[in-house]
Amino acid sequence: MAEFRPLANPGPLGLGGFALTTFVLNVHNAGILTDVGTALPLGLFYGGLAQLCAGLLEFGTGNTFGMCAFGSYGAFWIALATLIYFKENNVLPGFKDFHGALLWTLIAWTIYTFIMTIATFGHFKALVVIFVSLLVLFILLDIHVITGSAAIGHLAGWEGIWTAFTAWYVMGAVLINEAFGKVVLPLGPIKK
Repeated sequence: MAEFRPLANPGPLGLGGFALTTFVLNVHNAGILTDVGTALPLGLFYGGLAQLCAGLLEFGTGNTFGMCAFGSYGAFWIALATLIYFKENNVLPGFKDFHGALLWTLIAWTIYTFIMTIATFGHFKALVVIFVSLLVLFILLDIHVITGSAAIGHLAGWEGIWTAFTAWYVMGAVLINEAFGKVVLPLGPIKK
């Protein structure tokens, strides 16, 4: 009989891809980094492809939430990076309404994130913090695109940097707690 070997936890890979890409893009949004080009390869490969892979691997573990979160936000990063690349390089000359496309894309992701945020309340507290932070970020980005306010855009950037650090904390907690076989960084289990 074959020996059973447990699967690795794909969560830290997905969280890492989400956190790093969110951080770099929002360093740009906050006005610290002027060139958004740095974030595009990260959006395609680490935030996008690696997170998408983590979502597919979560399917194998039976984690529906992780599959939906990593799979969807991985696809989000690929789509956003592609949208920005197309705009910056005039790949589709007939594509004239970048503002409208970006606005409705962000509004749709705000709605999706709201639903996912509600679902986090059945999980651990640190996950709730990530998704509440992400929901606030999407709302600020919606307001920024609607109003064109640079101040709101910079505020969204700082909120995005915070969101990235919340995801890095959870990534670190999962890896470190597993490595030491005990709770070193608490995740705050939800009491049912």
